[in-house]
Amino acid sequence: MSESGRNASEETADTMVERVHGGRPALWFLVKGNRILVAGAMLAAAYAVLVVLGEFGPGSIAKLFEPDPVFALFTPIIIGIIMGVSLVLTFNQLVLSEELGPLGDQRERMVEAMRFREDVEAAVGRNTSPPEPSVFLRGLVEATGERAEALIVALESEPGMGETARREIREYAEGLAADADRVAGDLEGQQFGQFEVVQSALEYNYSWKIYSGRRVRNRYESTLPAPVAEEFDGLLDILEFFGPAREHFKTLYFRWEIINISRALAYIALPALAVAAYMILVFETGDVAGTTAGIDHGLLVVGLGFAVGVTPFAIFLSYILRIVTVAKWTLAIGPFVLRETDRGNDVEWE
Repeated sequence: MSESGRNASEETADTMVERVHGGRPALWFLVKGNRILVAGAMLAAAYAVLVVLGEFGPGSIAKLFEPDPVFALFTPIIIGIIMGVSLVLTFNQLVLSEELGPLGDQRERMVEAMRFREDVEAAVGRNTSPPEPSVFLRGLVEATGERAEALIVALESEPGMGETARREIREYAEGLAADADRVAGDLEGQQFGQFEVVQSALEYNYSWKIYSGRRVRNRYESTLPAPVAEEFDGLLDILEFFGPAREHFKTLYFRWEIINISRALAYIALPALAVAAYMILVFETGDVAGTTAGIDHGLLVVGLGFAVGVTPFAIFLSYILRIVTVAKWTLAIGPFVLRETDRGNDVEWE
């Protein structure tokens, strides 16, 4: 069976929706959704669980009319907010400290960055590479698509090739070209700092493309005409540039997100502290006596105060959830597929 002709259940999926258990809802919660909205969803769930357990769980609502339970609930929240925000801000400084260093280190970083750009420019046949990450990645993806189309043209000019080799190479090239068009369209117009740039880079499953391309290339190496072999090698060379570029921009994006976490916590920390302090110093459950839909007002207000108090933690958790999920999906660089596959012996040594 050809490298690209097998059915979808046997192939590492190109799109993240197909890779994530739970489909679009899980993908939205893990990475795609606005982190503030995700934090709000988690807070709403926590508030609902607290109210339901307080109303229908074992125990007595009368405890709320005593000061000790409220004090015991909100005192750790105040301590947690202060310690948590301090810890995150300290971690943020450690991350940003990597941007500080002696002139020699900064110059070496600049030299390596320019060398990589020059290598990419030589590989794709362009004079100057763009400065924006999304445009840079789109150019690499488009270059792989162009090389794949050139490979198909080279196949057409070599009628003496074996039919099996021709079919497998064509299917590989056509699948890659179609996927490159899709990802390049997703990258167009995207601004770095938005998750859509990283998402589009993740959608381009370059690891499997390198593996399957090398497998086909090596399988028929002895019979490939020189023009076909040259186009094939050029395509694989450009694919190998995509991995380091994606990892570099992913690292920059992680730093960007950590800064966003710090800013969000700086905005919400003092209001959350104020609410927690109010619940300890001023609030009396008896002042909100009554029920709504059979639920005691004291439980509703205390639950709301709890939700506001843990808002910094929910925001932190929503951002970290995205960072660790993306990190898990991109642990390996190059032709290594860490996700569960359904290929059996199809990924063995040849």
